[in-house]
Amino acid sequence: MRSVAVKEKHAAAPNLRTTVQVKFWGVRGSTPTPQQENLRYGGNTSCVEVRVNGNLYVFDCGTGFRILGKELLKEFENKPLNAHIFLSHFHWDHIQGIPFFLPLYNSRDNHFFFHSSSRTRKLQHALEDQMSDPYFPVDMTAMQAHRNFYDMEEERIALEDCVVQSRWLNHPQGCLGFRLETEDKVVVYATDNEPGPPVFDKNVRALAENADILIYDAQYLPDEYAALKRGWGHSHWREAVNIAMESGAKELVLFHHDPDHNDALIDKIVAEASNYYPKVRAASEGLEIKL
Repeated sequence: MRSVAVKEKHAAAPNLRTTVQVKFWGVRGSTPTPQQENLRYGGNTSCVEVRVNGNLYVFDCGTGFRILGKELLKEFENKPLNAHIFLSHFHWDHIQGIPFFLPLYNSRDNHFFFHSSSRTRKLQHALEDQMSDPYFPVDMTAMQAHRNFYDMEEERIALEDCVVQSRWLNHPQGCLGFRLETEDKVVVYATDNEPGPPVFDKNVRALAENADILIYDAQYLPDEYAALKRGWGHSHWREAVNIAMESGAKELVLFHHDPDHNDALIDKIVAEASNYYPKVRAASEGLEIKL
């Protein structure tokens, strides 16, 4: 297990209960959907914030990352901001909020620690390339904040007051799932995973084992997946329930909603999934879960 140095370390006080807060800023898959029929669950792409004793961890940087940045500016004002950012992979819906994240631009006192795999593309280059000519008017040199890049494969890394375990999931070009562990809580972020290959089915269940919260890819309906979407790298609510039941997860949060699934359809998915697993809900923008 390796540790990652940060500018300031905020160790949890011994023998005190860890405070963990999860907040959803983007819950949609594939592409943003700012449509009237999607507003209750939200149309921004993947971004989940986890606070551990006040320390900030972010999982994926879809368009929801822009809104998180605006809120962080209000919260921290002139105070320095440090955050660890874990990218599951580099598809657009997981990185397209980075150029619009204001805390990257506004202060040299801010420090951001990006973690992802360089298996398909070097992490720093992958993030810089989406802002290069002709795709964006300015490049990353416009950002004042300190940006640190860490290559991450299947491993455990020790941070301020938690450990993050990563494992490979089944998705085109690869995707990492993450398990954040404190002394007494576990949050799992496992999106963009297609069921089937035994090695990946085993990986996701190992990540989810006895988790307090399992955030899992439920982009398709089971019938949609079987008829049209095999090989596209995503899962469905029935597989999400299977994983939760088999791994002993305490709560299941369905995530990465399909662009064509409106609020009413997501309501139906939650109702049907609840027939099999009572502690289930669908991720929605602004949803906060405190552990």
